[in-house]
Amino acid sequence: MVNTGMDTLELLRRVRASAIDSSTIDALSITVEQLCCDYPHADARTLMVAGKEWLGKMTQLLENRLTLSQHRDILSKAGTLALLVGCLEYDTGDARAAEATRRMAMELGKEAGDQGIVGWAHEMLAWFHLTAGNYRAVIPAAEAGVLAAPSHSVAVQLYGQQAKAYARMGKPEEVRQALDNGSALLDRLPFPDRPDNHFVVDPDKWDFYAMDTYRIVGEDQLAQRNAEEVIRRGVNPEGVPLSPMRIAEAELTLAVIAARRGDVEQAEELGMRALQSGRQSRPSLLMVSTELEDELTTYGTDAGRDFRELLAEVKRNP
Repeated sequence: MVNTGMDTLELLRRVRASAIDSSTIDALSITVEQLCCDYPHADARTLMVAGKEWLGKMTQLLENRLTLSQHRDILSKAGTLALLVGCLEYDTGDARAAEATRRMAMELGKEAGDQGIVGWAHEMLAWFHLTAGNYRAVIPAAEAGVLAAPSHSVAVQLYGQQAKAYARMGKPEEVRQALDNGSALLDRLPFPDRPDNHFVVDPDKWDFYAMDTYRIVGEDQLAQRNAEEVIRRGVNPEGVPLSPMRIAEAELTLAVIAARRGDVEQAEELGMRALQSGRQSRPSLLMVSTELEDELTTYGTDAGRDFRELLAEVKRNP
């Protein structure tokens, strides 16, 4: 556990005893933030268990006598944990549970008066629609999120989701407008203290979103540049992946570009590497992998056979 000023046992003792003071609230805040920072690289199922346990503790706390400020703070932390758990449920293929948890986060955010949580709950819905192929439904979900949290960093990601959907709908002008809106807002926001927090958008994450849209609209040079940057920034100086999910999608982007250039062997190698990565967001990974499969089909039924077989196996075994 990250240093919160008190160890885990002491924090748990205070939570169980309902000994809630400012130091306990601060320690809870740091704990929740660290869980959100673990999202990009931690084992999804292990992190989901931890998130659910802390969410249970938060909901128990809400049953106790609290000041108005404490009640609001704990509601916000519970809402953030619900967002995290919902994302992990969706990553592991449990879309029904993810939607129920997303709705819980939305209600907690509204009750707490936390615009950011409400915005992220809308963003999750946009993401669900995008990966399910419901591109038109992405647009109103994203618009609702921007209206709910217009000055929060989540609005940047909502513009990114719009751009991804518009790209797949074949609307280049709308793609450009969405990217411009997101980039302009990002420029006005301060750089985050913890850019590794999943519920924070920083320039690195924006490059990742732009990479996807450039690939879809055929701007291969821009897509390649962004993909290479995503991979470079996603690894620490010791060579340990910090953002394996982003790296996997960047590798798939490079694979698609290789396929378009006729280098089927490189496309297959990059695609298989992406599918074999450890930490995965299953719906997003399958969405982009299927796009690579479509590119490979232009070279005949035998092109990229090993990649296709591996993809079929991944689809069969959630």
